[in-house]
Amino acid sequence: MDYSKKNFLDYVAVKDQDIVQTAHDFYDFLIWTRKYQYTLGERMLLNGSTPRGLILNQATGETKNMINFGSNDYLNLTSHPKTKQAAMEALQKYGTGTGSAPVLGGNFDLHQNLINKVAEIKHTEDAIIFTSGYATNIGSLKALLKEGDLAIVDQYAHASIQDGCTSAMVRIFKHSDMNSLENVLRLNSTGNFRTKIICIDGVYSMDGDIAPLPEIMQIAKKYNAFVYVDDAHAVGVIGATGKGTCEHFHLEGKIDFIAGTFSKAIGSQGGYVAASKEVIEYLRYYSRAHMFSTAMTPAAAAASLAAIEIIIGNQDRKNKLWRNINHLREKLLLNGFNIGSSETAIIPIIIGNDEKVMKMNNYLQEQNIYTHAVVFPAVPIELSRIRLSLTQDHTEEELDLLVEHLVKKGKELNII
Repeated sequence: MDYSKKNFLDYVAVKDQDIVQTAHDFYDFLIWTRKYQYTLGERMLLNGSTPRGLILNQATGETKNMINFGSNDYLNLTSHPKTKQAAMEALQKYGTGTGSAPVLGGNFDLHQNLINKVAEIKHTEDAIIFTSGYATNIGSLKALLKEGDLAIVDQYAHASIQDGCTSAMVRIFKHSDMNSLENVLRLNSTGNFRTKIICIDGVYSMDGDIAPLPEIMQIAKKYNAFVYVDDAHAVGVIGATGKGTCEHFHLEGKIDFIAGTFSKAIGSQGGYVAASKEVIEYLRYYSRAHMFSTAMTPAAAAASLAAIEIIIGNQDRKNKLWRNINHLREKLLLNGFNIGSSETAIIPIIIGNDEKVMKMNNYLQEQNIYTHAVVFPAVPIELSRIRLSLTQDHTEEELDLLVEHLVKKGKELNII
């Protein structure tokens, strides 16, 4: 078998072959990639989500001190003294877990404090919290959208949004293309849909661009549709005080459903939806991901609360992050790299060739630089890339070193 001509697409749905055999073939493909040291998530961080630290390459057994450009911990709050202290105090007071689902015995006062804070910063009447960002979108959208409803989804919306819409009729519009969005709504305007929801990311997780929310809101109003925004990669990064996409566009309190996660800039774990009190009460009883999951750990809730206070209370970390974003963007563009439409802390190096992506990622690994090779199914094959995530604690010297090695290998691979 010539695995050099294989990619992830070849193992999605193999004709005339059951899933166990497909898994066996896929396993052989992964063994081949490991043999040639193509790093595909086979690395383990040994001292947390830090901008630099020890990382174990499980494919080779080698442990190296590396610069980490693979974390969504944009403000480095996973290791902030106040978030760690809050988590430890909650651990001492409440224990390691909650013991039950929120609607039974798992709803603590700490959770309610977090709910109140989310509703406050999102300018909504109420909020609901989940155990992960993925569960947030799956659980909320499956409760909101049923058979006979219409989901209008940006083609690059997060997988959890796409998976959450499967009970409804789904129509995809071209990424952030307002003509495409309006065409989809116009073509489906004669359908007898009870509910229509436009589903988008505030900041897109693979491209780092910001959704044109004001224009989307205008089109939604014209066609009597609701808007659902996933703010996962926006909070802590955009907005005057880091509150996300709505604050960035001065649309606080005007969005129907605002989802997000506590696991990116907030540096903890879990997710939320903020909306009207009526919608939130509905989700508490009809979102299966909420109803049938044990509640968020006390430590995660406490750390999230502390992190939110840090984010909105002082902009020094966000400002330092943006200095890093602007510096790296300028250097990459100057050297001819394709970074797509990135505007934020997520910066892709779009290559469009899986083999070159793997070779670049492996080379950076050799240079003690940790990055992600992103291939199908995370992105379309023609948009395969190296995905860079910046944090406020990266130094200018580290950014320049990254660019130096990208340029060297990029010329060798004819990427630039």
